[in-house]
Amino acid sequence: MTPGPKTRIGAWLARPLASFHLVVTIAVMLTVLGLVMVLSASGVEQYANGESAYSLFTQQVVFALLGAVMFYIALRIPARVLRQYSFPLFVIVLIMLVLVLIPGIGTVSQGARRWFTVGGFSLQPSEIMKVALAIWGAHLLASRRQDDRSVRSILVPLVPAALLVFALVVAQPNLSTTIALGIIVGALLWFGGLPLKMFGSIALTGIVIAGILAVTAGYRSDRVKAFFNPGDDLQGANYQAKQALYSLADGGILGRGLGQSVAKWSYLPNAHNDFIFAIIGEELGFIGCLVVIGLFAVFVYTGLRIAARSIDPFWRILSATATTWIVGQAMINIGYVIGLLPVTGLQLPLVSAGGSSLAITLFMFGVIANAARHEPEAVAALNSGQDGKISRLLRLPKPVLYRPPVAGRPLRRPGRARQIDPPRRGNAAQNRRALEPRERRASDVAGDRTSTRGRRAVGTGQNGRGRQVPTRGRQDHRQDHRQDHQGYRERGISR
Repeated sequence: MTPGPKTRIGAWLARPLASFHLVVTIAVMLTVLGLVMVLSASGVEQYANGESAYSLFTQQVVFALLGAVMFYIALRIPARVLRQYSFPLFVIVLIMLVLVLIPGIGTVSQGARRWFTVGGFSLQPSEIMKVALAIWGAHLLASRRQDDRSVRSILVPLVPAALLVFALVVAQPNLSTTIALGIIVGALLWFGGLPLKMFGSIALTGIVIAGILAVTAGYRSDRVKAFFNPGDDLQGANYQAKQALYSLADGGILGRGLGQSVAKWSYLPNAHNDFIFAIIGEELGFIGCLVVIGLFAVFVYTGLRIAARSIDPFWRILSATATTWIVGQAMINIGYVIGLLPVTGLQLPLVSAGGSSLAITLFMFGVIANAARHEPEAVAALNSGQDGKISRLLRLPKPVLYRPPVAGRPLRRPGRARQIDPPRRGNAAQNRRALEPRERRASDVAGDRTSTRGRRAVGTGQNGRGRQVPTRGRQDHRQDHRQDHQGYRERGISR
């Protein structure tokens, strides 16, 4: 009897590296789709501005290659290295957020000072802060003692530091990125175990503050008013939202065809960036939109599956937070394009034009793929020689299974192993026992009190005070030295 599709899918998902392959496949498909759509949506506008029709596409390809390198680096970074350098990275990016606000250092574009421009390429520090805050927050929450489940250990110092970041990003001004950072902090608190009542209070407070900020600035308040009055000012505040709906309607079920969009001919502003989903709907139709939404839906399933199967609290919190951030940003972008949310300016991850956003998002996909390789079944399969084609092609290192700390012992700092004293000359038995685990040494001490442990000859001699003390024969010392040399060779230690 031939197995059905559900049975085949279930059997494939049961493979140890299924999560890893899903993350890599989704990242490649969304990136390729984004490059194609950026070329289609930006060529006309770039040519109309007197530039090459491929200028923005070329820049996007460069950042896609940079993102691919960052994806590969994220696959190879051990968890201890991420945790060790998470706080220095957070401090460096925090300083960059301060520097970008200084006139003459930060670049002003469209009324906001949020970029560094070097050699024709722009860098947005707030995009890097998303990664720094997610990694550092996951490290903080994973470093808590097992017996400390207080609310204070979850909130401090994460929330005060996040509030400082929010203030610097709002000062740019950049409310859309502030919302994305708020999603990251909310995911950290949720997956970090914050009680539901406290989490609801913080979430409600954040929504109220975001609403106040949305109606204080002129351009943001215009967007909110346009959302609640969709029939007003069709040539002003509601123009972009209405053109996006017209573009989606023109696409129908199958679309007008790749490259055949009408809205990109200066009818829809920012067609290659914030509203690229509308171009997808016009050229690829309802089917193309479903494919994009389906890819993000599979990504949600995969990311939360990785988090549920991870035994390392750091990988569990980080993968769940990164998944929530990326999918939440995609939902907001699609929501305001189809008219369900006010326009915020958040990009569609991996699809919209934007170099910093593309490279940073690919790095986070690499982090999630790294977490997938640390699932217990994946670790067992990779260490037993069952490497997949991708792992063999990329020459990825073997993952190490996470070992939880022993109850009652303080947690060691990430990356620091137990120190082993070097062998000392003199007593060979003491050197051998120094290399053994602490628990075994304790049992040996107890055994030494009741047995001679196979010694061949024991004599007596006088110590400095004239007392008779046991002395060991030459055969005993030779046997101990042979055992010591054998132990050193097995442990890779040279005398």
